[in-house]
Amino acid sequence: MVDPQKAFHDVIAEMKKKIAGKDDVLELMFIALVANGHVLLEGVPGVAKTTMTKTLADIIDASFGRVQGTPDLEISDIVGYTYLDEHNQVQVKKGAIFTNIFLIDEMNRMQPKTMSALLETLEERIATIGGVTLKLPDLFIAFATQNPLNIEGTIPLPKVMADRFIFRIEVKYPTEDEEVEMLKIKQREEEIKVNKILTKDDILDLQKQAKKVEAPENVLRYIARLVDASREDIHVVMGGSPRAEISFLNAAKARALIHGRNEITIDDIKFLAKPVLSHRIAVRSTGGIGVNGIIDGLLASVPTS
Repeated sequence: MVDPQKAFHDVIAEMKKKIAGKDDVLELMFIALVANGHVLLEGVPGVAKTTMTKTLADIIDASFGRVQGTPDLEISDIVGYTYLDEHNQVQVKKGAIFTNIFLIDEMNRMQPKTMSALLETLEERIATIGGVTLKLPDLFIAFATQNPLNIEGTIPLPKVMADRFIFRIEVKYPTEDEEVEMLKIKQREEEIKVNKILTKDDILDLQKQAKKVEAPENVLRYIARLVDASREDIHVVMGGSPRAEISFLNAAKARALIHGRNEITIDDIKFLAKPVLSHRIAVRSTGGIGVNGIIDGLLASVPTS
C-alpha cells in the first residue's frame, strides 16, 4: 500500500525541480489526481500550465497526450477515427485522449460543438469511434487550460460544461522571487531530470484509499450549507450544483489522505472553496463583485456549526 503523505511530498519535491513557486496549485493538481477529477487551469499564456501538467505525468510514469484548442478542431481529432486499410478492412485509429494524463491546451478557443462532445467523453470516460465504443484507461485525468476571456479568440465555457470539472485552478503571474527562481531553473533546464516517483497503479491505490476517508456529519452539513448559500446570494444568477457538493467531498477526502488524516475537516472545505465553486457560480453583470469576492463572503457568513 502506498504511503499517501510520502507520495505527496515526494511528487511535489520533484515538481519543484522544474516549477518555481505555485505551491497551492501543485497541491490542488495532486489532490485532483487522487480524487479522480478533471481540472481547469486558467491563466494568461506563459505561466507554466503546460509544463506543470507534463511534469506531473513524467513523475507518475503515466502516458501523456495533448491537443491544441483551435476553432477548426474536430472531435475526431481528439478521440480518433476509422479508416480502410490496404485490405479494405475498417481499422480504428485512437486519438490523443487514450492516455493517462490528457492536456487540452486553450480549451476555450474550441467551437462549442467540439467542446460539448469532448466534455461528454470526459464525463463518461468512453469514446465512440465509427460506432465502436472504447473505454478510456483506468487512470485518466484531463487538465484543460483556459486563457482569460479578455484575450482575443476565446469563448466562454458554459457553466453546464464547466460543472464537469472538479476544480478551476487560477494560475497567477509569479512573484519577483519566483520569477528569479524560474530564470535560474531555465538556465540549467537541460541538466534537470525528474525521477519517476509513482506508478499508475500507485495512483489508483491512492484513489481507493481516499474513498475510505471518513466524512463527519458536521462537515457534510457545512458543505450543503455553503453550496446552498451560493445559490441564494443576491449577486448570483446560478450557484453551485449538487455536483459541487460531490466535488467538495471527494477532494476533501483526497486532501485529508495526503496530509495524513483519516477524516475530513471544515478547514479542508474552506481551502477547496474557490477551486470547487469559482467555475460553477454565474455572477450578475451588474453585481459589481467578482466570483472570488462572493466566495469570500460565503466563507465569512456561512456558520460552521
